[in-house]
Amino acid sequence: MSGDEACASGALLVRANAGDTAAFATLVRTHQRLVHSLALRMLADRQQAEDLAQEVFLQLYRSLGSLESEEHLKFWLRRVTMHRAIDRLRREPKLPVAPLAEAEIVASESVDGDPLLERRLRALVAELPPAARAVVLLRYQEDLDPLEIAQTLRMPVNTVKSRLKRSLAELRERMTAAAGAVP
Repeated sequence: MSGDEACASGALLVRANAGDTAAFATLVRTHQRLVHSLALRMLADRQQAEDLAQEVFLQLYRSLGSLESEEHLKFWLRRVTMHRAIDRLRREPKLPVAPLAEAEIVASESVDGDPLLERRLRALVAELPPAARAVVLLRYQEDLDPLEIAQTLRMPVNTVKSRLKRSLAELRERMTAAAGAVP
């Protein structure tokens, strides 16, 4: 984000905090993709992801006064989205896995990638426990470093590193087992 964009976004935050509903709507439109994408990857259900995004933006509206800058807003949105998703996953029984034909594809940056491999990997990530899934998604979808993930999830950085290491080892093991099982 350029300096002018940061100033404009900071001005939006100030205006939204002052009660300007148009400025708040612009903030929501600007950040809805981030929130919805994280929620969808965590919950693996479009309707639940939309509900969670609405909850996050409602909480944002109530918390506007505590946000200091655009960077603080992004950090806050990631943290609240991940915590709410983890809470929701802990409260609800594990959802059944949908057939690949019904899977909704989230926009991917790699055009030349292997779509079957990507689907399999997404399914394996969805099977990780909520906190481990959050760490993996924040690292590889949001490209946050372990320190930023620790701050976002309010956990020690060494816990983030160990969860990331264990999760990657588990994903590798499952991918290898799946590859060995294919005739």
